[in-house]
Amino acid sequence: MGATGFTPEKLQIELDWIDDKVGDRPYGVDVIIPKRFEGRGEKDLEKQRSQVRSAIPDHYYDFARQLLDEGGVPPLPPGKKLEDRLSMTDTVSTPLVDVALSHPNCRLIANALGTPPTDVIKQVQDAGVLIGALCGSAKHAQYHVDAGLDFIIAQGGEGGGHTGTIGSVVLWPEVVDIAGDIPVIAAGGIGSGRQMHAALACGAQGVWCGSIWLTTVEAEPSEASKEAMLKATSSDTVRSKSFTGKHVRMLRNKWTNAWDAPGNPASLGAPMQMMMAGESIVRMNRHPDKSQDFFFNPVGQIVGSMNKTISAKDQVMELVTEYLETQERLNALLPDA
Repeated sequence: MGATGFTPEKLQIELDWIDDKVGDRPYGVDVIIPKRFEGRGEKDLEKQRSQVRSAIPDHYYDFARQLLDEGGVPPLPPGKKLEDRLSMTDTVSTPLVDVALSHPNCRLIANALGTPPTDVIKQVQDAGVLIGALCGSAKHAQYHVDAGLDFIIAQGGEGGGHTGTIGSVVLWPEVVDIAGDIPVIAAGGIGSGRQMHAALACGAQGVWCGSIWLTTVEAEPSEASKEAMLKATSSDTVRSKSFTGKHVRMLRNKWTNAWDAPGNPASLGAPMQMMMAGESIVRMNRHPDKSQDFFFNPVGQIVGSMNKTISAKDQVMELVTEYLETQERLNALLPDA
C-alpha cells in the first residue's frame, strides 16, 4: 500500500478497508522518509511546513501558474486558498509508520527513498515487522546492509517513480552480491514473465512490480492518465525533478519540458518543489480534460508494453504463465541428461 501523500487519518481508513477485505492475509505499507531534505531536524510539523514554504521563491508559483494558464487549464476559483502540502519529510511519514504498525496484518514496511532512520528501523523490527528499502546503486545497497534491514528492493533506472540511473540487469546482481543473506527483491522494468525470470536468474528472490498495475481495471489513475500511458512508448518517459524535487521517471510532457528547459527556473529540491506544485496539481485534477499535457504520470519504461486494460488478476496470470513458458524454453536448450 503506497502511503505517500496520505494523512494518518486517511491511512487508517485505507488499512481498515484492507483488513476487512483480506482477512488474516499479510500486506505491506510503503512510505518515504528521505535522508536529505529541507527542514530536516525540525520535529514540529507546522514549523517544518513554514520553513519549507519560506524556502520557495514566489516567482516559482508565478511560473507554474503561467504555464497552466497558457496551456488552457482554468485557474482556481476566486478566493480559493490551499494549504501548503508538505510531504516526504520525517514529521509527515513517521506517523504513517505508527498507523501501519497498529494493524496486525501489516507485516512489512518499505522506505522508498534511502535507508530509514535508525529509530524507525528499531521501532518496526521491535514490533516483529519486516523493514526494507529501495536502492538504485551498490553504494546505497551497502547502506541498507549496514543498517540491518530485513530485505532490499534493487530498482533499476527503468523503473517508474523515484529512481536512479543504473540499469536493472547491471544493478540486480551487484546488489545480490552485496546483500549476502539478506533477500533482494528486483524492481525496475518488470512487466512480463520473461523479465521476472531474468530477475530471479540474477539472484533476486522475488520481484516488485509497480507500473504495470497503473492501467489495470482496478487502478485509480484518471481515464486521461490511463489513456496517456496506453498510448506511450518506452521512449516517452524522462527522469525529472519537476514534481517532487527528486528524480522521478514519468511521462514526458509540457510540464517536465518547461521545468527542465535551460533558462527557466530549475526544479527546487525536496520537499519544496512538491509543495510548490500542489496548487497546479489541484488545478489539473479539477480539469482533467484540459490537463492531459501537464499531468504527473510517474511510470517506468515498461509503459511501452502497457497497451491494454485488463484486470489485476489477469495481469498476474499473464506474468506467471509467461514465466513458466520461459522456464520450459530454457530447459529445452539444455542437452538431455
